[in-house]
Amino acid sequence: MPWAADDAERHTKKADTAKRQRMWSEIANSVLTDTGDEGRAIREANAAVAKDYAKSNNTVRASQTTAKRSAVDKSR
Repeated sequence: MPWAADDAERHTKKADTAKRQRMWSEIANSVLTDTGDEGRAIREANAAVAKDYAKSNNTVRASQTTAKRSAVDKSR
C-alpha cells in the first residue's frame, strides 16, 4: 500500500512539517518497493524523520546556547 505525505503524522509525531511528511512518504514507499515489508518501511521512514527532527532541534539549541553565552560575556 503506497503512502501519501498526509499518512506520516499517523506514524510519527516528528513529521511536523510538510518537508518531513514528504520525506517520510518517499522513504516508506521506497523501502516498501524494495523489500515488500510494510513494518520495515514504516520503521525506516520514522528513523529518518526522527534524525532530521533531532538535527533541527540541536541547531536551535546550539543557537540558543550561543545567545546565552553572548549575554553572559556582555555582562562581565
